[in-house]
Amino acid sequence: MSRERIRSDRRRARVRRHLRAAAKGRPRLSVFRSSKNIYVQVIDDEAGRTVAAASTLEAAVKGEVKTGADTAAAAKVGEIIAQRAKEAGVTKVIFDRGGRLYHGRLKALADAAREGGLEF
Repeated sequence: MSRERIRSDRRRARVRRHLRAAAKGRPRLSVFRSSKNIYVQVIDDEAGRTVAAASTLEAAVKGEVKTGADTAAAAKVGEIIAQRAKEAGVTKVIFDRGGRLYHGRLKALADAAREGGLEF
């Protein structure tokens, strides 16, 4: 493995370890960002299952945005995940940025999820 991949894995594990300590039973809003798309899940770590999920690959998002790799697409996914989480009965989550900086697409997604009713 490359050094950069090892550092990335360590950073992701460190962030997740701190999140589990701070979660206090709340589900985790986990975000994965690739160069072309963004994926988000609400995960109940205690039960070990995904409560809700959304991504830019869905037809509802693809039809409204130009590309899946910009802040507008991330904001749309944030709105969708907030709606689906509320339907599943989840209102409070803890944000797992996956070792990435809270900036750009991650910030747009988080802001849209907050506006949609999720608390974190």
